[in-house]
Amino acid sequence: MTGQQSPLRRFWVEFQENRFAVVALVVVVVMALLAFFAPYVVPQDPYDLENLSLLDARRPPGFVGSGGYSHLLGTDPQGRDLLSAILYGLRISILIGLAAGVVALALGTTVGIAAAYVGGRLETVLMRIVDLQLSFPAILLALVLVALLGQGKGQLITALVAAQYAYFARTAYGAAKGERRKDYIEAALATPLSGRQVAFRHLLPNCLPPLIVVATVQIANAISLEATLSFLGLGLPVTEPSLGMLISNGFPYMMSGRYWISVYPGIALIILIVAINMVGDQIRDQFNPRLRK
Repeated sequence: MTGQQSPLRRFWVEFQENRFAVVALVVVVVMALLAFFAPYVVPQDPYDLENLSLLDARRPPGFVGSGGYSHLLGTDPQGRDLLSAILYGLRISILIGLAAGVVALALGTTVGIAAAYVGGRLETVLMRIVDLQLSFPAILLALVLVALLGQGKGQLITALVAAQYAYFARTAYGAAKGERRKDYIEAALATPLSGRQVAFRHLLPNCLPPLIVVATVQIANAISLEATLSFLGLGLPVTEPSLGMLISNGFPYMMSGRYWISVYPGIALIILIVAINMVGDQIRDQFNPRLRK
């Protein structure tokens, strides 16, 4: 006896048809697991400054340091084991990207749904603010906000949310505006349900597919923005080695042959962002039948 496949099961079956997307998803999951379990898989805590030795600084891959273990990817200018610093940096990047993406999704979706559902002056004011913000590059807004708020995870997440929520708001508004005119919304409005219940129980679920696609892209963008800000010295404090900061620390030594300090963190960052984008592209194709080949 066979039954119909659930939507989630059907989605996964279609997702598996793209082998590159499956490989990308595996890469993202493996990198996330390595990052979150970094204390158990790496030989050194790069945050513990007392255990760092400047005698081990800028050593090549395979060097056996004063701690008695081999630095497989070499060390950075502070004597940190580069593999340990990369995995800890990945954890920071993923956490900040997820946190900023989730908060921006919630905020932007609320703004977009409210504008489309209520209409009138509220719609005009909210969407003009969103359009104005979208006219500025996200990196410019993030730079200004981080400079004003200062360094720290909370400040960085706040700056990323403020720079990115407008993308979710515009997407939610476009989807909700089309759904708002459909018969099922009019039928729901004829029931005793409140406007809030109609908007978030009936209207929102039908706007989720494009928002999920935007979320995957914006998480990758948030990771990239965080790395850019850290590279410029405006991200996290120097005691928390993010990938952008590791790349920045090794940049002055590129011409002296110590390429590993910048190249390996850069490779890790590129792999993570490309893999997330590939997963997002496949999700977009599945939610939009016109893009299927």
